[in-house]
Amino acid sequence: QVQLVESGGDSVQAGESLRLSCLSSRNFSRLDAMGWYRRPPGKQREKVAAISTGGTTIYTESVKGRFTISRDVAKNTMYLQMDRLKPEDTGVYYCAADLIYRGAPEVPRAVYYPTDYWGQGTQVTVSS
Repeated sequence: QVQLVESGGDSVQAGESLRLSCLSSRNFSRLDAMGWYRRPPGKQREKVAAISTGGTTIYTESVKGRFTISRDVAKNTMYLQMDRLKPEDTGVYYCAADLIYRGAPEVPRAVYYPTDYWGQGTQVTVSS
């Protein structure tokens, strides 16, 4: 089992920055892929960014160049640095992690979006 706890959500103006954190109850050496999702108001949950055990990252097109996913292994914490925020970034942000590799079997430790364990979410509101 893995408990994930997000923090850092807030209400900000467009153009400002926020950094979300995701603290894991498990040592990062015991986790595989980790990632961030968000659920905009009235919409389905969508992928935002993910990071592999090797540090490879992927981003959804709408956040490329503005968001950065990273991990601090010593602190068992994953981050999502969000810069130049837009109103359409508004939503509940969730972190997720897998304990075992579930990516492409032919590509060892490829980056992919995990789905096994989830945090409770943190609200981000961006006003224009």
